[in-house]
Amino acid sequence: MISPKTTNTRNFQKELDKILGQITEPPHLLLHSCCAPCSSYVLEYLRRYFRITVFYYNPNISADEEYKKRVLEQKRLIEAYNKLPDSGYPISVIEGDYEPEVFYAAVKGLEQCPEGGGRCFVCYALRLRKTAELAAQSGQDYFATTLTISPLKNAMKLNEIGEQLAEEYEVSWLPADFKKKNGYKRSIELSAEYDLYRQNYCGCVYSREQRTIGQKE
Repeated sequence: MISPKTTNTRNFQKELDKILGQITEPPHLLLHSCCAPCSSYVLEYLRRYFRITVFYYNPNISADEEYKKRVLEQKRLIEAYNKLPDSGYPISVIEGDYEPEVFYAAVKGLEQCPEGGGRCFVCYALRLRKTAELAAQSGQDYFATTLTISPLKNAMKLNEIGEQLAEEYEVSWLPADFKKKNGYKRSIELSAEYDLYRQNYCGCVYSREQRTIGQKE
């Protein structure tokens, strides 16, 4: 069970910089990715330091068609990056099970929570737990998520959950706030450069409904 405790304010970018500065041989990183646009900058940034396996696990995505569109874009971007000369280590990808019923069961009773609140925290924990579990099973050195690149995602909560799961599964969490150093801006630039499908909601039906209401208002 993930604690509702909120992490004190920390500079996760400085913590990441310290870890990167100590790397001599490339560790293995299992990187949870929510979508190709959000992963674009993170992969560009980290593939110089890590041997990355992208783990695409997002049961929160509400429609099968939307899920397929996003996962294909993720794989297309990785294929394009792997063709770039001398820009980092090769990237591999694992597609997790698409199990929306797991998401709906996890957030039952939280359907009316505003985006960015308790329902989202449960969703973070759901996806990161699966990532930590796989990281431990496959002998990864670190696990992390691209989610902190979004201005709409709570980086403190994501890092708090990641650290708790790191203790539980005995695999190191890579602290980060990827929106720093103009990471979010760079992700927009890369999305345009690679002509990536860029969705206007996180993926779940509740986020889509709230975004639709907001647009009408």
